[in-house]
Amino acid sequence: MVESEEWFKRAQVAISGGVNSPARSFAAVGGGTPPVMTRGQGAHLFDVDGRRYIDYLAAFGPLVLGHAHPRVVAAVEHQMKLGSLLGTPTDVEILLAEELVRSVRGVEQVRLTTTGTEAVMSVIRLARAVTGRNLLVKFEGTYHGHSDPVLAKAGSGVATGGGEASLGVPLGVTQDVITLPYNNLEAVARVMRTHGPRVALVLTEPIVGNMGIVEPAPGYLEGLAELSHQYGALLAFDEVITAYRFRYGAVAEALGVIPDLYALGKVIGGGLAQGAYGGRRDLMGQVAPLGGMFQAGTLAGNPLSAAAGLATLSVLRTESPYATMANLAEYLAQAILDRARRRRLEVTINRVGSAFTLFFGSMAVVDYASAQRADAVQFARFHQLMLTRGIYLAPSRFEAWFISAQHRAEDVEQTIGAVDEVFAIMADH
Repeated sequence: MVESEEWFKRAQVAISGGVNSPARSFAAVGGGTPPVMTRGQGAHLFDVDGRRYIDYLAAFGPLVLGHAHPRVVAAVEHQMKLGSLLGTPTDVEILLAEELVRSVRGVEQVRLTTTGTEAVMSVIRLARAVTGRNLLVKFEGTYHGHSDPVLAKAGSGVATGGGEASLGVPLGVTQDVITLPYNNLEAVARVMRTHGPRVALVLTEPIVGNMGIVEPAPGYLEGLAELSHQYGALLAFDEVITAYRFRYGAVAEALGVIPDLYALGKVIGGGLAQGAYGGRRDLMGQVAPLGGMFQAGTLAGNPLSAAAGLATLSVLRTESPYATMANLAEYLAQAILDRARRRRLEVTINRVGSAFTLFFGSMAVVDYASAQRADAVQFARFHQLMLTRGIYLAPSRFEAWFISAQHRAEDVEQTIGAVDEVFAIMADH
């Protein structure tokens, strides 16, 4: 990793911490130099030293079609020749908005943003504008971007780094946020009985992807919807990770609960920066210029991101790789469990469709408290050993492995072989 080390030294001089997102740091897995990548192709990453890795990071989820899918590349190249940013309404952003409205049940209108963080931030502001209330109810271990109200007890990079990540967040902001354990409906009921008339929004990931993959308990989402509406609050689903990852459209419809508002992102940008939020027409009518809730963005709905998103959604809609990806993920997850049992290592895997999380420990992971009990030391060792065998995983025990449409059986078999070797080493030490 000679070249990576030189590049990372330069990064540490020019970039705070050497990374532009703390989720990319290797601090939680023993530190050291992360491989500095130069390109991605299909299901693989290539670093500046010329080494190839099987990629299960998928850029933390967006790359459901893998790297440099030819139809996405062609769409971006075509759009670049027409202009990357026009500062006006464009046909391609309108086409993308129409497709989101058509494919996400409960979305009658959308607004495009540049990131998922902006989408969630806008959902919170819109709910407060509509209801005239301030309180936000969210859940431990979920991650909704890095805007001030949603950082307390958040998942993803916040959880990986430890602490509350509240430095710089005004106390007045956190006083309007109530954070509760996920999958505990009684806790929500208690809070709503006391604070319900002041709650503007109940915000959750319907399937959590940021304290590891965690599914909602039976009746949990239905209960959230009932309690929210009983007290006049709105319910929002953050589907930045889940929408178009497990099925075409949002997972809300498959789970049988349709929220008032959605935040979207990741897959809908096709690998470029893009988010969106949307919901019922009467709610979205409160957004400027129609209403008084202001949200704007110079790069919102930019033609390049819209073109990449449209191309990605077109492939997903016409080729529907979901079953194939899920089958590969199921096969890989089961093989990891089998190898762990052979070596008498205690592990737990939570899987939904094409994504799963490997936790070191025998506990059932149903909320943030149980996710935190996963062995960080064992995961760090596992991560280091897998990396030396050409398997690239997110450097956090709270993140997911993502199978893309470009992973093949040989990638999975190579990964299983690496897991077997690594578990043998871990069992001996």
